[in-house]
Amino acid sequence: MPASSVDAAAKGARLERHAGAAVLLRRAAGAKQLVSASSHLLFRATVLATLALVVLFTVHYPSLLSHSFRLSSSSSSASSSARSASRSAHRSLLGSAASASASYGGAAWEREVRRSATPRRDGGISVLVTGAAGFVGAHCSLALRARGDGVLGLDNFNSYYDPSLKRARQRLLASRGVAVLDADINDAALLERLFAAVPFTHVLHLAAQAGVRYAMRAPQAYVASNVAGLVSVLEACARHADPQPAVVWASSSSVYGLNTDAPFSEDHRTDRPASLYAATKKAGEAIAHAYNHIYGLSITGLRFFTVYGPWGRPDMAYFSFARSIVAGEPITLFRTAGGADVRRDFTYIDDVVRGCLGALDTAGRSTGSKSGKKRGPAPLRVYNLGNTSPVPVTRMVAILEKLLGKKANKRVVTMPSNGDVPFTHANVSHAAHDFGYRPATSLEAGLRHFVDWFVQYYKLDAKGGSVLAGGKTTKRKSMAMSAAS
Repeated sequence: MPASSVDAAAKGARLERHAGAAVLLRRAAGAKQLVSASSHLLFRATVLATLALVVLFTVHYPSLLSHSFRLSSSSSSASSSARSASRSAHRSLLGSAASASASYGGAAWEREVRRSATPRRDGGISVLVTGAAGFVGAHCSLALRARGDGVLGLDNFNSYYDPSLKRARQRLLASRGVAVLDADINDAALLERLFAAVPFTHVLHLAAQAGVRYAMRAPQAYVASNVAGLVSVLEACARHADPQPAVVWASSSSVYGLNTDAPFSEDHRTDRPASLYAATKKAGEAIAHAYNHIYGLSITGLRFFTVYGPWGRPDMAYFSFARSIVAGEPITLFRTAGGADVRRDFTYIDDVVRGCLGALDTAGRSTGSKSGKKRGPAPLRVYNLGNTSPVPVTRMVAILEKLLGKKANKRVVTMPSNGDVPFTHANVSHAAHDFGYRPATSLEAGLRHFVDWFVQYYKLDAKGGSVLAGGKTTKRKSMAMSAAS
């Protein structure tokens, strides 16, 4: 074959290869453009989907920074004002830019705060009482003021039970010269402002979400109040108070949980809580240990045992039983699976108040400072405050029947697994040794005082008046009772 023909064939083959390569390159480029276009479309779709989710989340869920836990209340209505809804809110878990602290401040406000917190006796202490419109808080505030100490109260007036009772306590405190601020313990800015205005020597931290059974319906409220709220108060005491105050706070006998050793001692194990409420209080004791160790805060925890008495909590058995007996409504009594009566170490409010004041008076000083340095170890204590005499709940009902002059319509059921325990029994030897705590009120005497207040507060009479039962006025047929009964 001539050379020219070979060269022509070779050139043709090369041209075909180049043409094929060009086609492949064009195809690759086209595929690349397709992938690029698809990627851009996918990216845009993802962005749009994300924005849509953000919009939906914003519309349907409140911001975590302004979220607050609210309690449902049978007495609430759709026509409630925004202000009423705000006051019935539970303590927020985190701070909010729209903090209630914005409404506090100014010369007049600071004068009122200082006036209430200033002691009126030589050597008196200045105490910030959280939960001051609550049952124990109101009684302690009155006792402190009566002996000449300075007292400033703080309460958020939530609707766990009828806020009107808390407002009545607030008015009583105001008549004795004690101011109670309508505020939240998780309002860090407000707490910082209070400690800047007043050199409190002590903090009596009683604000908390109470109740064992309600924790099954509103668990977040317990974390917000009993855990986050305690941290908020201790943070303010450790990092913003100068000097640091001594802290006395309310733990609970519920921390003993499934403990079967009796009487319950501070030396017994508390690592088996039977309810979320108990778990949050046990967590509080661990948190207190950390703040004592790190910041040198003097901290005393008080484990209350079934406190009762005048101005009490309507959710407590003795109070709700009294209302039901008067209204002719049935009451439910629990028995254990073995048929035994449930027993409680009922402790009268005056005895508990003496224990709280004894703990305050012997608390010892904190050893830390705002700079974070501490001079040495500070006191860390925990005490039982009980009556040392467990009484069957059926016996408590019998006493109420006698005082109210009316039989209860009793329904006895086996105790459900809702966090309650079959008995409580306090050993108070440590409190007796350290600050002379000695409960002196029998259940009969204590319930007599409660019924006297109950009759007066709800405007009952011996011939058959009316009583607020379940938020409604209920007519009674007869009530053989006098104020002195």
